Amino acid sequence: MLKPFAESCEQNKRPILTVLRQLLPARRRVLELGSGTGQHAVCFAVAMPQLLWQTSDRQENHPGIHAWLADQGPQNALAPLALDVLHRPWQLPPASVDAVFSANTAHIMGRDGVEAMFAGVGEVLAEGGLFILYGPFNYRGRYTTEGNARFDAWLKSRDPQSGIRDFEALVELAQLNGMRLHRDFAMPANNRMVVWVKG
Repeated sequence: MLKPFAESCEQNKRPILTVLRQLLPARRRVLELGSGTGQHAVCFAVAMPQLLWQTSDRQENHPGIHAWLADQGPQNALAPLALDVLHRPWQLPPASVDAVFSANTAHIMGRDGVEAMFAGVGEVLAEGGLFILYGPFNYRGRYTTEGNARFDAWLKSRDPQSGIRDFEALVELAQLNGMRLHRDFAMPANNRMVVWVKG
C-alpha cells in the first residue's frame, strides 16, 4: 500500500527529536501512543538506535504504520500494538516501559480518553519513567494564540468532547496517577512538549 503522509509530522519531527534526545539518552523502551502514520516512529527510532520504539494505535491505523516500518523502519522500531486508551488494562510485552511518548492526541480525544490515557500511562510506566506529551495546551484557561482559539473551535465543531486541554488540569490528572511535572518545553507553531516523571 501507499504510505500515509501527514505534513504536520514532517514539519515537527526535527524539533521534537531535538527535545527527545535530551530526555531519553538513558532510556531503553519507549511506548508511542497513537503512532498515526508511523512517520514519527521511523524518524525517532533511526535517530536513537539505543531505544526500542514500540508503536501502537487503534487497529485501523496499523496498515499505514506497517507500510512505513517495512519501507524505512529500523529493527528497533517495533510493529504496532492494538491499543485503544479506553480499553484497559493495556497489554504490553513487557508490562512496563521507561517512557511513553504521544503527539497531538490529547486534543482529539474526548475527556474520558484523556483521563484513560493518563491512568494507563500511570500503570505501565516504570518508576522514574517519563510521560512526554506534545501538542497545543491552554494555560490558566486561556489560549496562547488566536490560531489555537480557532483550532479549538474547529475541534469542538467536530466533537464537543475534544479540544485543547488546560495545562493545569493535566498536571492535576498526572498527579492523581502517580506522576509529577518534570519539564515544559516551548515548541514551534504554538505547541509545547510537557514531561511528567513517575514517582
